[in-house]
Amino acid sequence: MSMWAELRIAAALVLAAGCAMQAWAGTADARAALGRTATPAEVAAWDIDVRPDFQGLPRGSGTVAQGQTIWDGKCASCHGDFGESNEVFSPLVGGTTAEDIKRGRVAGMTGNQPYRTTLMKVSTVSTLWDYIHRAMPWNAPKSLSVNDVYAVTAYLLNLGEIVPVDFTLSDANIAEVQRRMPNRAGMTTDHGLWPGRGRPDTHNTACMKDCTDRVAVVSSIPDYARDAHGDLAQQQRPFGPVRGIAASGTAGKSAAPVASAPAAPGARLASQYQCVACHAMDRKLVGPSFADIAGKYKGQDAHAALARKVKAGGQGAWGSVPMPPQPQIPDSDVQAMVGWILEAK
Repeated sequence: MSMWAELRIAAALVLAAGCAMQAWAGTADARAALGRTATPAEVAAWDIDVRPDFQGLPRGSGTVAQGQTIWDGKCASCHGDFGESNEVFSPLVGGTTAEDIKRGRVAGMTGNQPYRTTLMKVSTVSTLWDYIHRAMPWNAPKSLSVNDVYAVTAYLLNLGEIVPVDFTLSDANIAEVQRRMPNRAGMTTDHGLWPGRGRPDTHNTACMKDCTDRVAVVSSIPDYARDAHGDLAQQQRPFGPVRGIAASGTAGKSAAPVASAPAAPGARLASQYQCVACHAMDRKLVGPSFADIAGKYKGQDAHAALARKVKAGGQGAWGSVPMPPQPQIPDSDVQAMVGWILEAK
């Protein structure tokens, strides 16, 4: 079992123990109610990480062509046909050259290029495989099979010209692909945060007297990169106060707190199914606001049409950015969300 799986299981059991302690506080059983040993099935469910040395990588394979088919159906709506889109997330592909692949360090990472694509930054191909496996697609994580993940990873690597178009990625040759990653030499472990180093990564002298009463935390994002991903304050999900450095406009000002979300069932479901990542109540984000949708269909019986759009997705009604399909959402939840959206003000 990997270290990360052990930590996640330990955290879950600590939470369970805390609940038990709270329930049995003041009784003779309280001291003994400290959780239980994880079952083999619970361990297996968490122990899916893939390390840079490919420990944990399951057997399988997938071609670039297979990956393109999966990509077109499940990935392109957010990342673009060629991983170049900046509409929903930052681009995955671009900024790397044949010389970068040859020397293992992306030249664009050391200059003032205002954005960093995934293939510019990532140093290990296992990171790509692992993230796609556990977190993609965004609306249905962990729904891809092992072979699907190999195929999608192969397609992404082909877009970056790391592997040829007729390539088949597998557990047998992924280590060879690692030797062609453009930024494979871009990560260092020579710092105090890495386990076993035993030394800090700062040479400052600790202040032991006449210390300031208040510590001011400021942003270290350089001006040229501050708005590389748009106005981050406008991309926050509207739940509770949001603080931080404004990404655009006047630098250094904190983002205004965002109002709490309404407690209506439809609002809670919109949060649960991550609709609010692309839609705000009263302003356009990636997609139209809920208020704009309600205004467009005011006076019409649009419940069935919008429910179909949520389940099947679509493109063109509100611009070029496609709406990814959400077939996994139960019909009852879709109806509750659609009813709430159509009443938005």
